[in-house]
Amino acid sequence: MRILPRVFQHAWMDADIASFCEQVRRYVERELTPHVPAWRAQGYIPRETWRGFGEHGFLLPEMDEQWGGGGGNLAYQLVVQEELTKAEVHGSTSVHTIASHYIKTYGTDAQKQRWLPKLCSGEMLAGIAMTEPAVGSDLKAMASRAQRDGDHYVINGSKTFITNGYTANLLLVALRTGDAGSSGVSLMVLETENLPGFRVGRRLHKIGQHISDTAELFFEDLRIPAAQLLGGTEGQGFKQLMSQLPYERTLLAVSAATAIEMAVELTVDYTQQRKAFGQTIADFQNTRFKLAECATTAHVVRSFVNDCIQRLLDGTLENEAAYMAKWWCSEQQCKVMDECLQLFGGYGFMEEYPIARMYTDARIQKIYGGTNEIMKDLIARRLFAS
Repeated sequence: MRILPRVFQHAWMDADIASFCEQVRRYVERELTPHVPAWRAQGYIPRETWRGFGEHGFLLPEMDEQWGGGGGNLAYQLVVQEELTKAEVHGSTSVHTIASHYIKTYGTDAQKQRWLPKLCSGEMLAGIAMTEPAVGSDLKAMASRAQRDGDHYVINGSKTFITNGYTANLLLVALRTGDAGSSGVSLMVLETENLPGFRVGRRLHKIGQHISDTAELFFEDLRIPAAQLLGGTEGQGFKQLMSQLPYERTLLAVSAATAIEMAVELTVDYTQQRKAFGQTIADFQNTRFKLAECATTAHVVRSFVNDCIQRLLDGTLENEAAYMAKWWCSEQQCKVMDECLQLFGGYGFMEEYPIARMYTDARIQKIYGGTNEIMKDLIARRLFAS
């Protein structure tokens, strides 16, 4: 039974997308969900897992058919992310799809032919390496460098907090190819298997999203052909990275909306079963008021996210609206998780309960994809622009 009120159904969720969503749901429940506890314990999802996902057309359903995708719009990928969020499978494919879109949008014909079919099939799993230990996500201050040497680039430096850093075999790496500032940044595409000079460092231990591997990466006199410069022109990396931000931040907002709805439904169910002082937890007025507030938040978040999805598909989603969706939805996600966990009492602090995992998994949402403070600053810049 659906507990939350049904939000107005936007035009983007047509019968084809609804049918596709159901296919993804069944596959995830059958092929992924049984393995989630083991993957969470080991700290990563084996890369070969995504071969089956790709064979069924679920990995990059929005990619053009000529590259092995389904030829759908971005909504197909967004519902995939929603079903993976429900299964507590985080990060891997969202980063994969963002990286793939960089190649689709900016790659040369040869680069598209070389990599997109393998990304669609799951033969390759992609990651994006931007953040560096000393400068965080300030791309203008990055130090890792690619130096041109004839028909090759020689790469030296390091990256950290890289999602899929341990499992990916294709990486988009932001590197300095010119002078300081954004104009000196380029994106290079690395095929990492048996690549001399490339090393994966520690697989980092996080407080949440344990199923998603996050790693350090090191480059020492690594040589790659110049043909692996994305787009073939130096100094375009910063512009390329900025172009995908509305889509990336909509992905995060979709995940937030889904997690909020899950938390409310789990908590409503739990409070109706758990008894204290001769009555169920749900019989207390405080419980009912708190869950009414959370359900309202879920409804408003979903309405906002649906509107952003529609505008993304229409090509009318401005950057500032995506920034708003990212920061506000992730803030609401963390607040709702805290309220719901409290209603579980001590059991909410036990990792065997989904609400505990959802609570810790949510916290990174306010950090990655651009911190919420950066989102607010970007919105304010537009407000005060002359």
